[in-house]
Amino acid sequence: MTDVLPPGATIGILGGGQLGRMLAIAAARLGLKVHVFEPGHEPPAGDVALKVTTAPYEDADAVRAFADAVDMVTYEFENVPTSALDLIESRVPIRPNRKALATSQDRADEKTFLESLGIDVAPWAPVDDRAALDHAIDLIGTPAILKTRRFGYDGKGQSRLAAPEDADAAWQAVNTAPCVLEGIVPFEREVSVIVARSLDGQVVCYDPAENVHRDGILHTSTVSDQVARRIKADAALTAGRIVNALDYVGVMGVEMFVLPGDQLIVNEIAPRVHNSGHWTIEACVIDQFQQHIRAVCGWPLGDGARHSDAIMTNLIGAEVDAWQNLATGGGLHLYGKAESRPGRKMGHVTTLTPKA
Repeated sequence: MTDVLPPGATIGILGGGQLGRMLAIAAARLGLKVHVFEPGHEPPAGDVALKVTTAPYEDADAVRAFADAVDMVTYEFENVPTSALDLIESRVPIRPNRKALATSQDRADEKTFLESLGIDVAPWAPVDDRAALDHAIDLIGTPAILKTRRFGYDGKGQSRLAAPEDADAAWQAVNTAPCVLEGIVPFEREVSVIVARSLDGQVVCYDPAENVHRDGILHTSTVSDQVARRIKADAALTAGRIVNALDYVGVMGVEMFVLPGDQLIVNEIAPRVHNSGHWTIEACVIDQFQQHIRAVCGWPLGDGARHSDAIMTNLIGAEVDAWQNLATGGGLHLYGKAESRPGRKMGHVTTLTPKA
């Protein structure tokens, strides 16, 4: 099988959420088809995909049939069981590769990998039991954040310790799961870089976006020359080192903290298209979703330059009910989810202004 998938080929996507939906739309623009594998019924990506397989990831027969029906598999969701990935990889390529997926699935492995590249991260220590938490507190101090090693996102699987006396409550809050304890660093802002790497090693970075969170969930991503100019080169260099070291193919989100003096430390990596890159749909000719499709299909990468400043705002829970007003003020994206719930991402809206 050639590494380059021509128009008409079928891409398999593991996960049928909003990221899969936007990937499917991008693939259709390039004449490619999408087959989604998603355990949940009526996923958002199903509205725009050629085909959807609804089955658990543990259903070997369904996974095998899915792999045999597609030309290559990518994902919008990292926490896919190893057994499913083994079956798929025995039949078709998985891009990004398994190394990137495994590295990002475990916070301790991820931090160890980043440090091996000489990339700065926040002070941290592994916590496998209650006694190890006390030892980690002795090493790092407080305030700190206890985070589960696996399955944490949007503020889930985390507990803040203001003082050592909070250890018991924090340990119970994460259900005594294996964790890492991270020291809280005095950052001035949080930024993220969307980086893409092709099959032949070409790397393209988008401008860094400044992110603001509410209740652990991304609220806004803002990109402008004011944000990008001071840290753009260092952020792009760091992101490039990460994807090259992983022999990565596809788009990755790299979250960073900016410390005083414009020092960058990496918070975490996400081996997929990323919420903080949604602004690229309106502000760039080649957005992050088309860039990912290009990369995993072996196509040349597009130019990541932006033509406008942008603010992307997530619509969380009932905020989506104002869709009529929002539709008049920017690029509105609704994810087709049947029910709005507190903390659930229902859509986003991006507003543009001319570059300064």
